[in-house]
Amino acid sequence: MKFGIDRLLADPALRAPLKGKRVALVAHPASVTADLTHSLDALMACGDINVTAAFGPQHGLKGDKQDNMVETADETDPAHGIPVFSLYGEVRRPSGQMMSTADVFLFDLQDLGCRIYTFVTTLLYMLEAAAEAGKEVWVLDRPNPAGRPVEGTLLLPGQESFVGAGPMVMRHGMTLGEMGHWFIDHFGLDVGYRVIAMEGWQPDAAPGHGWPQDRIWINPSPNAANMNMARAYAGTVMIEGATVSEGRGTTRPLEVLFGAPDIDAKAVLAEMQRFAPEWLAGCALRECWFEPTFHKHAGKLCSGLMIHAEGAFYDHHSFRPWRLQALAFKAIRRLYPDYDLWRDFPYEYEFDRLAIDVINGGPALREWVDDPASSPADLEVIAGADEARWRKDIAPFLLY
Repeated sequence: MKFGIDRLLADPALRAPLKGKRVALVAHPASVTADLTHSLDALMACGDINVTAAFGPQHGLKGDKQDNMVETADETDPAHGIPVFSLYGEVRRPSGQMMSTADVFLFDLQDLGCRIYTFVTTLLYMLEAAAEAGKEVWVLDRPNPAGRPVEGTLLLPGQESFVGAGPMVMRHGMTLGEMGHWFIDHFGLDVGYRVIAMEGWQPDAAPGHGWPQDRIWINPSPNAANMNMARAYAGTVMIEGATVSEGRGTTRPLEVLFGAPDIDAKAVLAEMQRFAPEWLAGCALRECWFEPTFHKHAGKLCSGLMIHAEGAFYDHHSFRPWRLQALAFKAIRRLYPDYDLWRDFPYEYEFDRLAIDVINGGPALREWVDDPASSPADLEVIAGADEARWRKDIAPFLLY
């Protein structure tokens, strides 16, 4: 199969509309061609494309920034001599000066298929800036490694943030090219938009179920190390709003349901199996121990549960990471009613709301976890209706 960047480079007809125009690239470390050439280098070497600027999203063009609210500065590319603008530094929305450097903006970011992964919001901000400046945006499409399943509650009006661009569910089931079409329709944007679609992508095909077997995985951000993480992320990212560890400071971040020195993981797993056993489907959970070298509980031995959404343990259609993570929180709350579970700190430039509510686009999940009387059915009612609505909303925009 071919990703959007490979099709653009291989087909002069696709590049023809770029003739005589200034072109900018939005990219990160996973923005590579089939032979692992970085997209910026490949485009600079293409004689009929005039690349005049590059942009880096959160974590930077080089992907070197580790955590939330760790900003990247603008710079000049040392090899090509073009400006590299940061969309996660002094600004997150492209400025007018940034937009003046090109006529067409090629968006070539590898996504994880999750609303909170900020590259989705960066796409919206780029579309809005291009609409205002009279510029074009082309998405060079890439796979959604989480595939087509959707899961989670819809972001509520007024809960928008850099990790919540609009009323979408957590696990959105779209590619960024498709998402751009939805953004334009939902927000009524008047912008020149084009998707250089993939060729041969089969989002439902085993064993990858979204990720093609002939392409290697490259971290799009420092803690997105493999497919197991990509599949689990729509659940494990919620731990960023909790006091328990998501495994940052270890070699397998965001692949655990939790880790803490004062929680008995084996007891939590038993409680999860008692409370909502159907939500454990599609993966294997393994008791583990780890000692983070930095971040939460640094230097302390943590008891945790490792997720294995891979190999013979993985069932693509029954694995529901958002519910699985919700269940882990609920089991902790049931076993440790007074546990200080929710982390109160500035999260993605939101200072007045709890991080767990920012992450979920509203308080429903936290309230369900904290309510001693709530049942699995109570969360299913909310999430099930939202998921059905989202599937209906996005159906006209699916390209594959």
